[in-house]
Amino acid sequence: MLIRISLIVAIVAALAAGALSFTQVRGKINTLIQQRDGYHSERDQVQGQLDSTKKDLAKTKADLNQTQQDLASAKKDRDTAVATAAVQIKRADDLSEKLTKAAQDRDEAQGKLAAYVDTGLTAKQVTDLGRSLKNAQNAIDVINAEKLVMNRTIDRLNTELAKYIGTNRVITMRTDLRGRILVVDPKWDFVVLNIGDEQGVKEEGELLVSRDGKLVAKIIVRSLQKNRCIANIVPGWKLGDVIEGDEVSPAHPAS
Repeated sequence: MLIRISLIVAIVAALAAGALSFTQVRGKINTLIQQRDGYHSERDQVQGQLDSTKKDLAKTKADLNQTQQDLASAKKDRDTAVATAAVQIKRADDLSEKLTKAAQDRDEAQGKLAAYVDTGLTAKQVTDLGRSLKNAQNAIDVINAEKLVMNRTIDRLNTELAKYIGTNRVITMRTDLRGRILVVDPKWDFVVLNIGDEQGVKEEGELLVSRDGKLVAKIIVRSLQKNRCIANIVPGWKLGDVIEGDEVSPAHPAS
């Protein structure tokens, strides 16, 4: 009997302990459920905030793209306006120059008209006078050209005459005569110059060759052409090697 009672007591105690454990476990389960539901709620709230942030970001990005497009369009419009302004400024400057030139031409024409009126001549007389002056100037130009050729011929004949009669006449050339050496033949000691009869070079005339302001040699003209001449290096006057590009000037410039 005692054993049965002990067994019953043990069973009751076990049931009580089981009930207590179940109650505690149930409490923990309820707590976990509440925590789970809280986490789900927080997650949903965070997800909502994230979605809202994504929407705001997408809108901000779209606004930024639109702003960049507006900025590019504004820059293009500004560049167009600047270019248009530059064109207008240039046109204004051109018109101002043309206006100034037109005013000068007008003043010059008025001066000529006043001078024409003061002469008391008719238009035909003025025209004839201008034609006569032009013809006279052309005749003077022809005479001067012939005089120049004649002077060159006289100088050449004097040079040849001096050579034949054996005189030691010094041949002078223009003081401002300047030239350069085009070709050098070191074997035969002759050079070709870029100046000739038209520039005032004379046969048998002597020229000094220099480089950087220093005397290099003296040459004497042997053959004369229109814009070229050939000269030989005078023996004893070769102070250095003559090269292309060296400058030449008269050894005996005319006073």
